[in-house]
Amino acid sequence: MTWSHPRGYDPMVATALEWERRGGMAIHWDKRSLQDFESFPVEELARQYDLIVIDHPHVGQVTAENCLAPLDPIVDGFVGASYPSYTYDGSQWAYPIDAAAQVMAYRADLLPQPPASWDEVVQLAYAGQVVLPMLAPHSLMTFYTLCANRGAPCSAETGDLIDSTVGAEVVEQIRRVTSLIDPSNFAMDPIAATEAMARPDALVSIMPLGYGYVSYAREGFRPGRLTFADIPLPGHWGSALGGTGIAVSGFSAHLDAAKAYAAFVASADVQRGLYAESGGQPGHAAGWEDEAVNAASGNFYRNTRQTLQLSYVRPRHRGYMAFQQEASVRLNAGLLGGDPARAIVADLNVMFRESF
Repeated sequence: MTWSHPRGYDPMVATALEWERRGGMAIHWDKRSLQDFESFPVEELARQYDLIVIDHPHVGQVTAENCLAPLDPIVDGFVGASYPSYTYDGSQWAYPIDAAAQVMAYRADLLPQPPASWDEVVQLAYAGQVVLPMLAPHSLMTFYTLCANRGAPCSAETGDLIDSTVGAEVVEQIRRVTSLIDPSNFAMDPIAATEAMARPDALVSIMPLGYGYVSYAREGFRPGRLTFADIPLPGHWGSALGGTGIAVSGFSAHLDAAKAYAAFVASADVQRGLYAESGGQPGHAAGWEDEAVNAASGNFYRNTRQTLQLSYVRPRHRGYMAFQQEASVRLNAGLLGGDPARAIVADLNVMFRESF
């Protein structure tokens, strides 16, 4: 089971066909929506599928539920914190086959000079040029990114999520933009935001923070080609890590075959070759550094590498996933309702403490 976007589905189909061509077991991939991918219980999927594409905040929960099979370590290089983000309680629970972080995307034909600071983002919001995906959990991802870039990354340990003063300042920083953009942004994920920018009649030209999708950087994928760059925060510390990893069900009747295929997909040659060529966004550094891969994507990888290398890894404890959803909803309700920033942050801190 993987997720329903060409970046998430097409490379899995291609690698499965190549695996079978090389004599491996036949593999069929199903897909689910991005929202479902971000929230559906992994244990339920593990009882239905041998191979599952997951994201790293699930690892605390799946470790406690004992529903995935630990994988053999791979020592060669993946980008940023992608590989250790799936390491938990002494075991490796997935291989990072897809690497992503919040980056900046824009239409170079509509906005020749992208912003270099949040103040410039606000000015573009005044001009009606900004789209910012705020559908849960993406509003919380923006909160994480902006906290990290104040030198105060949100905690992954018991206690408060963030200092109340820093958190309140970040809420107001977000509000400076969300008060100027259409409320429909609160129903958008990064796919919807990039689709809005890629339309031939696009009304917006920049997404200052949102998970990068290499598909939109390819010539011909959509009428408007997008350019991707590091986040517009000078001296930044990176942004909230995303991406996906391939995991093996602990209930699988084909453990050895599933583990072998997972390692095949995560290997350097496949990642920079078939995986990238099939529309995937590699997790392996070999793909991010490859000249042909960069040329085909308008230097998507080279232009966003610094942001990814410095990325912030979200909390991963057992109760985190429920917190992520509830905190995003609270943040959005506060922004839309005009709640005091300190009240919003106080609630986030209470919810985070209770998630352990």
